[in-house]
Amino acid sequence: MTPDTALVDAILPSPNVNERRAAPDILLLHYTGMEDGEAAARWLASERSQVSCHYLIHEDGRIVQLVPEAQRAWHAGAGRWQGRGDINSRSIGIEIVNPGHEFGYRPFPDIQIARVIALCADILARWPIAPRNVLAHSDTAPSRKEDPGELFPWSQLHAAGIGHLVAPESIAGGRFLSAGDEGSPVAAYQQLLALYGYDVAATGRFDAATRFATIAFQRHFRQARVDGVADVSTVATLHRLLSALPAPEEG
Repeated sequence: MTPDTALVDAILPSPNVNERRAAPDILLLHYTGMEDGEAAARWLASERSQVSCHYLIHEDGRIVQLVPEAQRAWHAGAGRWQGRGDINSRSIGIEIVNPGHEFGYRPFPDIQIARVIALCADILARWPIAPRNVLAHSDTAPSRKEDPGELFPWSQLHAAGIGHLVAPESIAGGRFLSAGDEGSPVAAYQQLLALYGYDVAATGRFDAATRFATIAFQRHFRQARVDGVADVSTVATLHRLLSALPAPEEG
């Protein structure tokens, strides 16, 4: 296997791969959620695991490639974004070594993030992936996944020209929506989440899917408080993100 980038420090081919059904339009970031990086590498390269990724980035910054970018790695599982599924076919997946919420979630080392930024920039220079499609695993599968979590420094990536971000609205008082609420304000909020890309139906009921999508949104875009409550800060930040999107190109 030939590496796709000169940034790769090692090759560890994974058998868990097949052909894409679509060209990549998503760059999907994960944490490994295992006790150490070497165990994660072995698992991602094991046929028994039935999981893989394109790249693994260790805490010391080493980058390992497991699957060629042109092929479909098995890192995303069931999920949807902007109304479409098969995230594995649509994405390039990067696993970032971190124990995760189950094994002692901790900040990501500076050297690791520097290498994440370098690799993301390299990938984005070669594939036509929109900034809004540089995503957390939890964005595409809110009810199942938490990674890379609220400690991941999306602002550092954005400062380097990677991803879509706005300054979050400050947390303050005011009206909010939460589990069990019903009515047109809930439906309007659900429509905003769906417009950005989250898999939420505008039912007018603040159900479990809406709560999980809110948590995923907060982990990525309003990290100061992750509680699944659509407070003024959360809704205003979502409005800012939508307003900051580029205008659609005229056909």
